[in-house]
Amino acid sequence: MHTSIHGTGPHHLVIVQPGDGDADASAALVQELVATGEFTVLTYDRRGLSRSPAGDDPVTIESHTDDLALLLAKHAWPPADFLGMSIGALIGLDLAARYPALVRTLIAHEPPLTQVLPDPAPFVARQRAVEEAFAAEGLPAAMRQFLALTALDLGDREPDAQIPRPGPERAANLTFFLTHDAPAARRFRLYLEPLLSGPPPRVLPAVGTSTSTRPHAEPAHALARLLGTAAVEFPGGHSAHVLRPKAFAARLLEVLR
Repeated sequence: MHTSIHGTGPHHLVIVQPGDGDADASAALVQELVATGEFTVLTYDRRGLSRSPAGDDPVTIESHTDDLALLLAKHAWPPADFLGMSIGALIGLDLAARYPALVRTLIAHEPPLTQVLPDPAPFVARQRAVEEAFAAEGLPAAMRQFLALTALDLGDREPDAQIPRPGPERAANLTFFLTHDAPAARRFRLYLEPLLSGPPPRVLPAVGTSTSTRPHAEPAHALARLLGTAAVEFPGGHSAHVLRPKAFAARLLEVLR
């Protein structure tokens, strides 16, 4: 798996990207974090994205988690802090449940964890609509559904925030995500018991201030209630790590301290 390590700070942070994001998807956020001098940041391409081969095994959240655990072992990383976003938050939660010795703190930003909802059916229907649009009409239709699901607002950004231009790998990454990762996220069921009754790691469900009342943020609030806390708020919305990297980095540092 392709890995990028940035900075030399004393605090180890792993970013588990959302959607079809590869190791470079949070470049502006990583730059802000490294500039503090406090972080060494690891990012990577999940299997099937950009520079990481898909392999022959079925893609599940659990297989992504196992990949990440092996990656951390390969780089001999100590217990680290994790920022997982969307599907990356599901991977982070699974890692905290099944590999707790690897995790110090996990910030799980707007995970689509439907099992914690009182009525998961409406959320699951919206997830299926994205997959069905892709199967019937292709990438543009699926992305319209996905952007509506996550309430993306490109105007909710810092004045100097740059929206990354799609590279040549984007279409292939989106196709892999919609074919394999989106169904895997919809089918995933977290082994909750270790997080509810065990010792650390510390798990902090998080939402965006702009989207905290939107349907896709409901699982984070529900998970926080199960953990006996309230969801931590971060500036911006579902994609604030790209659109508000300065404010997001400052809030991340505040929360981890």
